[in-house]
Amino acid sequence: MKSSNFKVRLGLFVAGGFILFAVAIFLIGRQKNLFNPVFKLTTTFHNVSGLQVGNNIRFSGINIGTVESIKIINDTTVQVDMIIQRSVQQFIRKDCQVLIGSEGIIGDRVLVITQSTTESPQVLGGQSLLSVEPTETDAILVSLSVTAKHVEVITEELAQIMTNINQGNGTLGRLIQDSTIAKDINETIINFKNSSAGVVENMDVIMKSFNKTAGNVQVTSNQLAEIVTSVNQGQGTIGRLIQDTTVAENINQTIINLKNSSKGLDDNLEALKSNFLFRRYFRKRAEEEAKMREDSILMREAEMKRLQKENVIQID
Repeated sequence: MKSSNFKVRLGLFVAGGFILFAVAIFLIGRQKNLFNPVFKLTTTFHNVSGLQVGNNIRFSGINIGTVESIKIINDTTVQVDMIIQRSVQQFIRKDCQVLIGSEGIIGDRVLVITQSTTESPQVLGGQSLLSVEPTETDAILVSLSVTAKHVEVITEELAQIMTNINQGNGTLGRLIQDSTIAKDINETIINFKNSSAGVVENMDVIMKSFNKTAGNVQVTSNQLAEIVTSVNQGQGTIGRLIQDTTVAENINQTIINLKNSSKGLDDNLEALKSNFLFRRYFRKRAEEEAKMREDSILMREAEMKRLQKENVIQID
């Protein structure tokens, strides 16, 4: 009886172990896509930043595959092979990009396939996707360290400024701590208020004068418009001069007559010079003009000689 119970318990234990083993194999195989139809994709990085074989691959926040292998191609390139569930192949396009993320702040690394446009063709098995290089945590920490130092310096300077202000040092400190300056500012504001009231009163007078001037300008412009209209209609002397062609022809004829008259005067003057009654007068006038020219020439020669003598004396 005891032997039968022991065999039953042993059989149950073995059966339970097989069941647990089968469940474990199923779960691991499901996680590693051992029982689902899959296809492969590849990508390359300069630095995989701690990515390991077996890490998850995500698309739109859903785990769709795992990292199959990581191989160093050369000193600047690392190839990452991916196993992706075939059910999501229709959503992955050739212009999708692969980047390295993490599960939480300090969790395991994951590959993230970005979404793309529907215009790009569907990716095929074995093709390679473009990658986005990850930002190293060390570089972020170095940048944060430099920023922290700058913040520390800024806070120290701000503390010093606040201390000076509280002690009444500097212009801002005096404005805050010195009550005399506050009173002076208050009085200045009151004076400015009184001055602005006077300016408002003066502005009323100025605006009245301006309105009066504007009215005069309007009257003047109306009168000018009437004058221009009259001129355009040929009224008045200026209008007749501009619009009446007869007046213009008369003026032109008058100018021609004056020109002819001046020519006749020149001819008469030449005739008088030939007349024996006026010949002596014109001859005497010509002699006087010739003498004046000779005197002018002699004076210029004497002046030049004097200047030459002065230059010789200065040279000596």
